[in-house]
Amino acid sequence: MISRRDFLQVSMATSAIIGASGFGNWARLAAQQALTQDQLLQFDTFGNVSLIHITDIHGQLKPIYFREPSVNIGVGDNKGAVPHVTGADFRKLYGIADGGPNHYALSSGDFSALAQSYGRVGGLDRMATVINAIRADRPDAILLDGGDTWHGSYTCWKTQAQDMVNVMNALRPDAMTFHWEFTLGSDRVTELVEELPFAALGQNIFDAEWDEPTELFPPYKMFERGGTKIAVIGQAFPYMPIANPRWMFPEFSFGIRDENMASMVEEVRAAGAECVVLLSHNGFDVDKKMAGVVPGIDVILSGHTHDALPEPVVVGDTIILPSGSNGKFVSRVDLDIRDGRMQGYRTKLIPIFSDVIEPDAEVAALIDAERAPYLDEMTEVIGQTDSLLYRRGNFNGTWDDLICDALIRERDAEIALSPGVRWGPSLIPGQDITREDIFGVTSMSYGEAYRTEMTGEFLKVVLEDVADNIFNPDPYYQQGGDMVRTGGLGYRVDVTKPQGARISNMTLLSTGEPIDPARAYVVAGWASVNEDTEGPQIWDVVESHIRKLGTVTVQQNNSVEVVGV
Repeated sequence: MISRRDFLQVSMATSAIIGASGFGNWARLAAQQALTQDQLLQFDTFGNVSLIHITDIHGQLKPIYFREPSVNIGVGDNKGAVPHVTGADFRKLYGIADGGPNHYALSSGDFSALAQSYGRVGGLDRMATVINAIRADRPDAILLDGGDTWHGSYTCWKTQAQDMVNVMNALRPDAMTFHWEFTLGSDRVTELVEELPFAALGQNIFDAEWDEPTELFPPYKMFERGGTKIAVIGQAFPYMPIANPRWMFPEFSFGIRDENMASMVEEVRAAGAECVVLLSHNGFDVDKKMAGVVPGIDVILSGHTHDALPEPVVVGDTIILPSGSNGKFVSRVDLDIRDGRMQGYRTKLIPIFSDVIEPDAEVAALIDAERAPYLDEMTEVIGQTDSLLYRRGNFNGTWDDLICDALIRERDAEIALSPGVRWGPSLIPGQDITREDIFGVTSMSYGEAYRTEMTGEFLKVVLEDVADNIFNPDPYYQQGGDMVRTGGLGYRVDVTKPQGARISNMTLLSTGEPIDPARAYVVAGWASVNEDTEGPQIWDVVESHIRKLGTVTVQQNNSVEVVGV
């Protein structure tokens, strides 16, 4: 049955395509606070083709806590539009009752208390159970991985992603695309991709020297499922050489390449594709724009910005569905493909409540085997927290506040900078902090913690550049992360201003004095894209700081004044 919201949404987009989500039923069950595995997996099979989407797992093999953002600002045409709606406004938009499992899964409010009730989420063994259940119902379902898979954990760093490759192979994906995987370096990425038993796609991954498509990453793959031809086109993260170190993958170039995307859509249609699926790591707002400028895409499975929406967004004849991050959700998309086109759809965003879903025994054993050589060192307790530690939010998260404090104290700096990445599990008050937890928010292949001097003028340039990456009204100029986190430095940001005019009132918090453009300040940071950056690894810096604290308490951060939202 199609809900009124679904009907209005689809009617405004097109009268030819009909759609529905499974969220309405989940919402009713959640309100009863009586979820079971069967209820989570219940789905009214529809049409003749099923897609399964997972994305942005970031190396998380085991169940975790993960808090959704309380601040996610949209600008330009996306101001006030999902996914830039959070908290109580988000729950009201989707009819989510306060205090239920769907509140906990999709919203940030009362997170610590709800986490105590509903437990951890994710775990690839639980995701395997969900995927296998969908395949039992639709044996030829297409499993698609949106990337940011081979990165983000202690074992992933130790094994150069072999742990994730081995476990993901057991889930039997049909195709994937990429982002953080490239920070393993070109040689390692090539080695892993050449051995994959499924397609590694990227229509926008080109040879840097010749500006031609690469043989290693074909643009698309054709599937015959449900008596129809489906083309899956891959779109890797477009801004690799800007957001990540170019020197790690000099052989490759990226970019949005929407003209090439349009050519690929035409090519697969000419080859008989009756349905075109874009497996994307663009980020949600970029995907919305691409859907409006590239005709002929039926479904965009969206990744990179870690958004989770219980219903797809419709742009023209294209449905766009993001599936969250860190293994927290699996999306099922059923399509009715007839007469050479998509006639309708039914979707369900399935939350992976780890206490509700039974782990797949084979995958659970494989995960334990991958972790076994490192178990003692990564489970060592470093300290405890009496604060909620989380990362998501446009301007600060308590994990990053802790990291910035560690940089200032351990590196004897006045100001700290921490990248606005969105990956990393949360910890709730009362938990031990293990070495694995620290790696979960710091693990990367260029984690050196630098110490340098920057003038006040240069610090403003840094803040302005990052702000434009996030708040440029044209999504094609956004890179999808959050604002660089600052320690020891306060400022005012007006998200409505043009580039170069957003940042003002910069203040050195230790003295309360305005930042002097001409003065040099001692700055510590990490994740520099510059080659040959020197300094201790950030996880060692944070571990040393937590050991000295014993118990972590993070005070409320009011150092950033935001206007124009």
